[in-house]
Amino acid sequence: MNVDAPAPPVEPLQRLADRAFSRAAGAPLIGGNQVRILRDATEHFPAWREAIGSARRSIAFECYIFRNDPVGREFVAALAERARAGVSVRVIYDWLGSRGARRLFAPLVAAGGEVRCFNPPGFASPFGWLTRDHRKMLAVDGWVGFVTGLCVSSKWLGDPARGDEPWRDTGVELRGPAVAALERAFADVWAATGEALPAGAFAPGEAARPAGDVSVRVIASVPTSAGVFRLDQLVAAGARARLWLTDAYFIAVTPYVQALCAAARDGVDVRLLVPGASDLPIVSRLSRAGYRPLLEAGVRIFEWNGTMLHAKTAIADEGWARIGSTNLNLASFVANYELDVAIEDPATVEILADIYEQDLARSTEIVLGRRAHFHRGGGSGRPRHPRRAFSGSAGRAAAGAIGVGAAVGAAIANRRLLGPPEAGLLWSVAAAFAGVAVLGVLWPPLLAWPMAALAGWLAVAVVVRAVRERRVRRSARGVGPRSRP
Repeated sequence: MNVDAPAPPVEPLQRLADRAFSRAAGAPLIGGNQVRILRDATEHFPAWREAIGSARRSIAFECYIFRNDPVGREFVAALAERARAGVSVRVIYDWLGSRGARRLFAPLVAAGGEVRCFNPPGFASPFGWLTRDHRKMLAVDGWVGFVTGLCVSSKWLGDPARGDEPWRDTGVELRGPAVAALERAFADVWAATGEALPAGAFAPGEAARPAGDVSVRVIASVPTSAGVFRLDQLVAAGARARLWLTDAYFIAVTPYVQALCAAARDGVDVRLLVPGASDLPIVSRLSRAGYRPLLEAGVRIFEWNGTMLHAKTAIADEGWARIGSTNLNLASFVANYELDVAIEDPATVEILADIYEQDLARSTEIVLGRRAHFHRGGGSGRPRHPRRAFSGSAGRAAAGAIGVGAAVGAAIANRRLLGPPEAGLLWSVAAAFAGVAVLGVLWPPLLAWPMAALAGWLAVAVVVRAVRERRVRRSARGVGPRSRP
């Protein structure tokens, strides 16, 4: 007689999962927090202004983009007012994302605030600019913090005069012990930009005491750590019922795509929501080039019909979600400084799931095939709004990839067919290589001179780095410069 083996105890399995998640993400589970989901700039900006205005001891603000526009100037003015009141105000902005921000922060510096620029270009690191501080976080007095995909720019408010809605984005407000983890993450990047913060710069505030019953992980990814990538791989492998993803700049990474495909083939409801028209049109083309293997495995893909979709979220089953700055591409996974919060709370996950279904109601599903299929309603089962045309160059790229017949079918059925974007992308790459080849044959110096200059720059950069490293090693050993005989 066959006897089924007894199921393993639940508690040891939970401990195993917690240990695996902690090691993969490099982030322990922090209990006792209160969380609030924020949508778009209309909810984020007022919450940020309120938190900044209430600051009494410290403000830590780190963001990839600080734009010198009405929103940027408004926040700088609020920060400067707190600095004049004696609050320790520290800001980190990214050089590439916030070009020209030095003038923006002049009033804050004059008021006594400290501002640092992350990774400006340097002669000694020709490719150092590839590493960016892509985080978006705000922590005030150790008692309230925010992690999001949203930046300090009027762009996120949309343009009512032109009928453009606010950019679609998602963030989380935290209260409780997890805020201290946000401050530690900020301190690490502060140290990467110059002198480290003094001990006690962030004194424990009210966040040292529990503020709720929600457990979270603060995932502070640094270059090459791949914390979110490893965690998402585990989540994809362990998801049982659903895995719903939203990403602004999805570019397929083979191991992650394989994990999603394996989950979909195993019966998991895997969905991916991406922008229909991106502020970076080339990313849209690269995204579509990676659709086919996902669709063939059963992953459902949706493109957002409204203004730019900039959110980065993940929902797995009934009790896990992630919100933050990490996009599903190689730059975010391994090259940038990123910050995300993984939430393990069924009530919060349900809120995010409701929001996801509302977003799908304004999206168009991508299907794999040659003929149009009539489809009534979206992935959420609710009626969808009429398909809105792509705008700008992203629309022209999409139109070039999809045939006229498919476009007509999509307009009638509100469900767009996937054309051959891979072929279109390959033609573009082939044309670029052909242009380089022609240039090399007809005008060789135009290729040789830049390559020689780059090789010389790299040689000098390596020598400078070697000299610096030698000096550091000598200083560590207490050895001074050698005296001449």
